[in-house]
Amino acid sequence: MRFPLFLTFILIVFTANSQFVVSKYDSTLKIGKAGYRISCFNKLVDRNILNIRPIGFKQEAREVSFELKGRVTGSEIDDLNLDGFPDILIYFLDKDSKPSILSVSSKNNESLMPIYFPDITNDMVLSKGYRGGDEYKLVEGILFRKFPVYDSDTSIKTPTNKVRQIMYRVVEGDQGTWKFKAFKNFEMTKD
Repeated sequence: MRFPLFLTFILIVFTANSQFVVSKYDSTLKIGKAGYRISCFNKLVDRNILNIRPIGFKQEAREVSFELKGRVTGSEIDDLNLDGFPDILIYFLDKDSKPSILSVSSKNNESLMPIYFPDITNDMVLSKGYRGGDEYKLVEGILFRKFPVYDSDTSIKTPTNKVRQIMYRVVEGDQGTWKFKAFKNFEMTKD
């Protein structure tokens, strides 16, 4: 009788602990014959190596690996800058479990370059009432960002009944770079 109870106990402990394990992220996304393979072991909360390998690019294109201060949760592919080449958007949770993104552009399927995403705290209008809780979604080349709005009184710990949504497009930046730029925002009441 003790052995089945012991086995049940071990099974419960194993199941409970496995909920906190974040699995390796490995995905291949393509548009036509060109795309990317994204992989990350996701072992540590605050530091992982992210690998981005171009697929179907010219010989000059090389795999890129760098340290990511978080864990990859997903990725999407689209032609964000409308240049005819595939770009990748990678979703991750940073070390504080805040959702965030990073994006990479194909430069003529010969090399990779980052697409810069602005820090919302640098924009007085968009950041009013911002305390995180972001959700991101890519729809037909437009990046949607949604988060709950808080009162300006920081002693209030619960959000208001409103959600702000910001829409971003990729535009040309300085010296041939690319960046996301907010072009529309609005607030709506939560259901």
